[in-house]
This record gives sequence, C-alpha cells and structure tokens, in this order.
Amino acid sequence: MKTVEQWLGEYSSSHRNLKNKTLHWICVPQIVFAVFLALKCIPLGSALVNAESVVIALSLAYYLRLSWRLTVGLALVYVPMYLVTVLLQQLAGPYTIWIAAAIFIEAWIGQFIGHHYEGSRPSFFKDLQFLMIGPLWLMSFLYQKWDIPLAAKTA
Repeated sequence: MKTVEQWLGEYSSSHRNLKNKTLHWICVPQIVFAVFLALKCIPLGSALVNAESVVIALSLAYYLRLSWRLTVGLALVYVPMYLVTVLLQQLAGPYTIWIAAAIFIEAWIGQFIGHHYEGSRPSFFKDLQFLMIGPLWLMSFLYQKWDIPLAAKTA
C-alpha cells in the first residue's frame, strides 16, 4: 500500500501548473459536493444513515488508512457539506439532482481545462484511486500552510 506521501507526490507531479492548481481548488470541492448532493437524492435509509452519509463514512475510512490527521481535516469539511446538502435538498426538492448534475458537469469541465493548461492527463486515468486523492491533496496544502504535520514524527 502506498503511503500518503507517495500518493500526494504522484498526484502533485501532474498538478504543477498554476492555472491547473487554481482550477483544482475551485473544482475539486464542487465535485465532492455534487457527488454528496446526488447521493442525498437516493431515497434510501433515514435522515442520519443514507447513501450520502455511508459514502462519507467510507471515504473517511479510506483516508484514515492514509493519514488520520488529514482525515480530521476532511471530516471538518465533509460534515458542513453534508448539512448544506440536507438544507439544499429541502429547499430544491425534486430539482436537487439537476443542481448536483450541473455542478458536477461544470466542475469536471474546469478540471479538464486545467489539465489542458498542465499538458497532462488527469491522474485518475492511471489509477481510479486518484479520484479520492484530490481532496486529500488540497487538505495537505492547508496543513502545510498551517504547519500541521501529515504524519507522526519518528524519533
């Protein structure tokens, strides 16, 4: 299994262009939100346990295997995202899925424009797990800025 540093390093290698990075900062959170919002539209479960909350829990479990510290940061983002999807679904009703689709399509167009500037294909063409690394990569930048270590320091 790759370490968090290996995943982030490999992901970074195709995300060096400033325009591409900027578009990723805009589009990756939108894609995550759109997926969560679309999952909220699946009429399964209860208010607390549903398709969206299960996928959030599974994604956090995946991240936990890589870095508990980054997982905490992502949980602090994903929980408010979840609450916004609940509110938006209440407000938009049957139009919620169309809002999710519009955000998702617009954000992926932005991603591909970014990779056009980069001159490289998106990482997920190499390994689908890179679809999960994008949010982790963004969180790692915040941790670096705030001087929060990604992993425990060894003695």
